[in-house]
Amino acid sequence: MGRSEKTIMYLDNPGEENTDEVLRLSKERAEEIGIGDMIVASTRGETGVRASKLFKGFNVVGVTHHTGFRQPGVQELTQENRRMIEENGGKILTGTHVFMNVERALRSKFGTVYPTEIVAQTLRLFGEGMKVAVEIVAMAADAGLIPADKDVLSIAGTGKGCDTAIVIQPANSSRIFDMTIKEIIAKPRTR
Repeated sequence: MGRSEKTIMYLDNPGEENTDEVLRLSKERAEEIGIGDMIVASTRGETGVRASKLFKGFNVVGVTHHTGFRQPGVQELTQENRRMIEENGGKILTGTHVFMNVERALRSKFGTVYPTEIVAQTLRLFGEGMKVAVEIVAMAADAGLIPADKDVLSIAGTGKGCDTAIVIQPANSSRIFDMTIKEIIAKPRTR
């Protein structure tokens, strides 16, 4: 019977103050098990810059909010942070979020919930970062920026910074239930 024992870092609170520790633990684990691909949620780009520096030599994919997320026509990722991520060898993915957009528009217009929103809310039982970590993997797989046939590292958070890190077997959004969360490296104890 094969098994292994690993430590999960349970953070007292979600948020930006966990970023450096989560990135450090994630890199340590990626190197232990030979993962070369990492996806990081980065709205304005600060976390993406930090990750692209630390994970230099990895396939780093920074996933932003889609343009117009908060304000029509506005992209939140700053040009300076985009430049630094790309100079560090990272890639930027700006695309439609797997768990929102059309269904959110329907919910806003008609006041009802659809299946994709139920999936998102279920993942949020583990914290906002867990929902985002799964979502950005599907987005990166859909864009062809990560392999769909080997484990990747996904890092996300609650608001700013990062507080959640997982090892996950990716899948495209059309096969999202083929994903497997293999390890939780870190997550907050509270939402």
